[in-house]
Amino acid sequence: MLDALDPDRGRPANVMETLNLCLSFGSKPILSSIDMQFTRGTVTALIGPTGSGKSTFLRSLNRMNDKVSGFRREGDATLEGRSIWAPGIDLLDLRRRVGMLFQRPNPFPMSIRDNVVAGVRAHRIAKGKQLDVVAEQRLREVGLWDAVKDRLNDSPFRLSGGQQQLLCLARALAVGPDVLLLDEPTSSLDPISTEYVEAMLAELVPALTLIVVTHNLGQARRVSHQTMFFYEGRLVERGPTDDLFERPKEAQTERYVTGRFG
Repeated sequence: MLDALDPDRGRPANVMETLNLCLSFGSKPILSSIDMQFTRGTVTALIGPTGSGKSTFLRSLNRMNDKVSGFRREGDATLEGRSIWAPGIDLLDLRRRVGMLFQRPNPFPMSIRDNVVAGVRAHRIAKGKQLDVVAEQRLREVGLWDAVKDRLNDSPFRLSGGQQQLLCLARALAVGPDVLLLDEPTSSLDPISTEYVEAMLAELVPALTLIVVTHNLGQARRVSHQTMFFYEGRLVERGPTDDLFERPKEAQTERYVTGRFG
């Protein structure tokens, strides 16, 4: 089913959607019957105990599970109304449009500048001196430019953990994604770096759609418009973040968001 069109842009209002999506590894089911719409220009938080399927679900949205041994899926996920598993889908282009930021910073073993423009080069979005413009623009966007402008040829591994995560964010943004998947992006950062990354995420919407896995319930409340609560391989509840935390419909949700288990 295609989304209703956004009248301002003539594009679907829901940039991504899952339709009866079921995920498993071998004979072990991980998630079943996930129906969800991700509204363009919003932030969705995925919460739930460890092992509830959040990261598996997140990684399915840009097909990062496809090569994992035993991975199986039924149902579908769409981007702009088209199945991400449709014949002829360019996987490299899908992952440009649906980018990802991981739990731990993962700079490439190349210079700070080359990290930022690695995807831009791969997709032939820019070349030559245009790459310098892209690098500066994205480093400014994530607030790193002043710290690294005199050391662009240095190794990224000399940066702090928070700076490395911002560098990876700049790299993800450089290719112009529509959706950004974030798998516990601040779990390895100190509180000050976490606060800064959260502020950066807030500035990315509504230009981008963000889907964030987090174990930090305070973070989910601070950064998201809607929340999905996963438990034991099920999507137990979804809805506007304030409603889910303040007026949960399911007893399991209420127990989790009030800290009685998890």
